[in-house]
Amino acid sequence: MTDVLRFSSSDSPSRNPLRALVEERTGQDALSCYQCGKCSAGCPIIQYMDLGPQRVLRGIQMGRKDLLLQSSTIWLCVACQTCNTRCPRKIDIPRIMDSLRFLARQENVRLSERTVNVFHTVFLKDVELTGRLYELGLIGFYNLMSGQLFASMDLALPMFARGKVGILPETIKGRREMAEIFRRTAKMQP
Repeated sequence: MTDVLRFSSSDSPSRNPLRALVEERTGQDALSCYQCGKCSAGCPIIQYMDLGPQRVLRGIQMGRKDLLLQSSTIWLCVACQTCNTRCPRKIDIPRIMDSLRFLARQENVRLSERTVNVFHTVFLKDVELTGRLYELGLIGFYNLMSGQLFASMDLALPMFARGKVGILPETIKGRREMAEIFRRTAKMQP
């Protein structure tokens, strides 16, 4: 993939709807990235990504929506903040990754990492319902929705025996506030 992120004579930064959309949604200036590579050098999971954070920003600069929305990187980013901590331009790359994930879901893009999207969906539904993570529900629904019914079952019993996973979900006191967050977020979706 080394040649896919080069400018060609037909590329025009003024005609880049992807960059405009990402910048509008995130408040981040993608053109301020000068490709120093500190974000990619510090990323703890870059070895699993098809595009490093630096190349994601370059893709935005070039308007490569097709490449970015099909990339596994946007789904594998764990938002650990290492990249934007290292960025000399203070670009919030995890926020950009969130906007690309949102856009991929909005446009029903067939994802390269289907099970990551399943995890993302189940995780958010779990937090929406209880206000926090319910591990047993997450594991069960993830296995069911991903078609991997018995995946990680060898880990579940020892975790349960040690009290690391509860049978029933715990809920937070601010469930009304949490519901409001999800309600406002749903309004942002088309």
